[in-house]
Amino acid sequence: MTRSIKTTALLLSLMFASWVSAQTANTKHEFSIQQCVEYASKNNVQVKNALLAIKIQEQSNREVTSAALPTVSGSLGLTDYLKIPTTLLPAQFFGGAAGTYEPVQFGTKYNSSANIQFQQLLFDGQVFVGLQARAASLEYQKKNVEVTQETIKTNIHKIYYQLVVSKTQIALLDANIERLEKLLHDETVMYKNGFAEKLDLDKLSVQLANLKTQKQKTLNSIEIGYLGLKTLLGMPIKDTLVLTDQVTEDKIKTGIADSGYQYNDRKEFQYLNIVKQLNEYNIKRYKLSYYPTVALSGVYSKQAQRTQFDIFGKGDWFTTSYLGLNISIPIFDGFAKESRINQAKFTLLQTNNQIDNLKLSIDNEVKQAVLNFQTAAAAIDNQRKNMDLAESVYNQTKKKYESGTGSNIEINNAQTDLIAAQTNYINALYDAVIAKIDYEKAVGKL
Repeated sequence: MTRSIKTTALLLSLMFASWVSAQTANTKHEFSIQQCVEYASKNNVQVKNALLAIKIQEQSNREVTSAALPTVSGSLGLTDYLKIPTTLLPAQFFGGAAGTYEPVQFGTKYNSSANIQFQQLLFDGQVFVGLQARAASLEYQKKNVEVTQETIKTNIHKIYYQLVVSKTQIALLDANIERLEKLLHDETVMYKNGFAEKLDLDKLSVQLANLKTQKQKTLNSIEIGYLGLKTLLGMPIKDTLVLTDQVTEDKIKTGIADSGYQYNDRKEFQYLNIVKQLNEYNIKRYKLSYYPTVALSGVYSKQAQRTQFDIFGKGDWFTTSYLGLNISIPIFDGFAKESRINQAKFTLLQTNNQIDNLKLSIDNEVKQAVLNFQTAAAAIDNQRKNMDLAESVYNQTKKKYESGTGSNIEINNAQTDLIAAQTNYINALYDAVIAKIDYEKAVGKL
């Protein structure tokens, strides 16, 4: 029996450990740039809040709609007059002297009522404009989501491709470290055979240590970049993210064509046009506030009056009902309506100015993006040739050094020049990636 209990406890412990492991296991994501964007559209906090703003606007639209629908309410009342109210009547009614009054109590101790009342708005200019503006208000929030997504998308592209380019940077650093390790090995052999100085070995060791330090710093920067990208995506930090896209010179250079652009391709431009439309509705709404409002109302009521507390017992319930038409005519409000209309007009002018300024900004962004990309594309070619040339010089210098016709200073200089050329190439590659992203964003094609 004891053995069975121990076996059961062991199995339960293993099951619990397995469950805990499953709960704490990291999820691995292998994402292309498009998959990153799609993931962020569902998990980024700013995007999620913008999507919730759409839900809020939908409920706000329902509230506006309710103003044009009939309202119905009911009420129940019960009054117990602890002391029935007293009314003074002229004493002459009862044969008394003129100018004197007789106190008289009217009514019953218990009074009850049940009412149903409704109201239907027949005309209110501001409400009707609100109904017309519902679609534009909802579109305003939807466009805000798109603008937010566009900003997030741009940042994702830049961080993603920076991390992709960093793979090439690490590969070049590894190649340089391998070269120096090989050179240090050969130099050590020559030193042992008396063909090299200790100083040469020390210089190579310093260079190798610097390269390894540079690699470690680069790896730390890459790790920080991954943390930033995960945060932007709304991904748990503990998850593993693997980037599957590659960056090549041909891929960077394709897809750029100066074929013109449309302002309306930009989400910000679409957004401002909806703001303009809402401002126009605002002006219309305030102008219609000069018109009368018309509402229909009605009441159906039952009342009971008792001297004893038997409201639901025997006795009559008296009915009252009516229909009413209410017309409210604005006459003078101290120029408040005129002030609201003027404010709305000035706000519309501000929006028009913002649209004009955005057009200028788009023109400027596109022009700068084209020039920056052309410069960056040319820099890639130049830096690639320069890097290849520096590698060729290094290889030739190394052969001369190994054959005894070159000096240690020459090979050190060649190594330094090669590292500088590689760094310049990596920078040019990343600058070109950023220039392409900026161009695609500027023309609204990202």
